[in-house]
Amino acid sequence: MVRLELDQVVMRRMKDEDIEMVKALIKEGSEGTENRLILHILTRPLCLFILAVFSSVLRCLVHSFILALAIPVFLLIIFLKITMPRSTGVLGSSRPYWDYVGSSHRGGQDETLQNPYCRISGKTPANKKTRRRIGSRDKEKEASTEKISPEREQAAGQVFVADSDGEILGCIFREADTRPGVSRICRLVTGCWYRREGLGRLLVQSLEQRDREAGAHRVYAHVPYPSKVGEAFFRKLGYQLLGQETSEEEEDELKLETPERGFLGYPLTKVFYKDL
Repeated sequence: MVRLELDQVVMRRMKDEDIEMVKALIKEGSEGTENRLILHILTRPLCLFILAVFSSVLRCLVHSFILALAIPVFLLIIFLKITMPRSTGVLGSSRPYWDYVGSSHRGGQDETLQNPYCRISGKTPANKKTRRRIGSRDKEKEASTEKISPEREQAAGQVFVADSDGEILGCIFREADTRPGVSRICRLVTGCWYRREGLGRLLVQSLEQRDREAGAHRVYAHVPYPSKVGEAFFRKLGYQLLGQETSEEEEDELKLETPERGFLGYPLTKVFYKDL
């Protein structure tokens, strides 16, 4: 595999023709996340106790120990699959990811993030025409004619993609501004062939630089609860877990940046922060 040249990566605002590729990246990056979250919930003590109670009741009705164990677990998994918001991949947001993908490309399409590796190497990245997938033109036409309400467009935030030679390698989602001086990373995805190459770090640091120049003093990231890789990634970038300290400021921030919660109130995300 050819090593990725980070100084040749262009980080630009998502456009109409990028939507299908970004959706494919999200699907690839979210693979297994929902199942890990469900397993995390199923193994919590209170959840195990409730399953045991239902199994004991069913044991008297179905006269089968195996069915009495399997039926409550099966029904709970179906319930979680239906009710668990798809936004667990869009970190810390109750809106489904297509609200971002479907609206965030509107306006400011020529906006780009600065690539710090270009200053080191002295090279200028070349951005060629984006490659289109077969059959995507009709979908793009439908997307361009879709009516987006001003409220949805305002709440969509921004999506920046990492483009190298016309190929989208990764993307980063930024929440719309809800509090002055505070930025929020909602989603970070890199293609499977470009992981551990520094691409995720490049996207996060470039977005941090943009927000710092815009006057932000703190950035948040909501990481899926069982994701050890995501947690280690943000810790390496200088992020800290919100709530570890007991100061009044931390308690106030916890009220504003609460983790996403699921069945029985169990947290689905961990909140990390970094002061810029």
